[in-house]
Amino acid sequence: MLEFIVRGENIEVTEAIKDYVVKRLSRLERYLNDDNKYVAHVNVRSYQERTFKIEVTIQLPYLLLRAEDTQSDLYQAIDFVSEKLERQIRKYKTKVNRKSREKGYKGISTFTDDVDEDEVPEQEFEVVRTKHLSLKPMDVEEAILQMDLLGHSFFIFEDAETESPAIVYKRKDGKYSVLDTDM
Repeated sequence: MLEFIVRGENIEVTEAIKDYVVKRLSRLERYLNDDNKYVAHVNVRSYQERTFKIEVTIQLPYLLLRAEDTQSDLYQAIDFVSEKLERQIRKYKTKVNRKSREKGYKGISTFTDDVDEDEVPEQEFEVVRTKHLSLKPMDVEEAILQMDLLGHSFFIFEDAETESPAIVYKRKDGKYSVLDTDM
């Protein structure tokens, strides 16, 4: 079962908008085969140039589903996000089930079996290089400087305060974000 938290930024989320979001995203429930409740965080954003951005995040036991889309039509953006999430589930479930059969154990039981595996093309991931590194303790600002000096879009380091691994990365909007670990 999906529970929906719909939030608006620069837009009032009317009952009609919420109902449409629930209607479209409830289709994802057919892929879930347990009775657990999962929360779908939906953020509806309106911009001055008359476009709408929909962001949806759903945390499942073994998978974080996340999709976003920006369109001039709010309802079209909701449709596109719903389709993206459905593709993610289908792709993930197919890949897990194929790997499970190859290794001889059951797949993840969170998803139902109504995905036709022939619909999802097999995708191989080729690792072309492996790097080993030791993490240097530093603060976030130093990590950002190191990342920029190297010309990378992300940088892994040991947070000097928490002594845990962390990653800083540059976002599409030019700002920075930090991924921290619970260790």
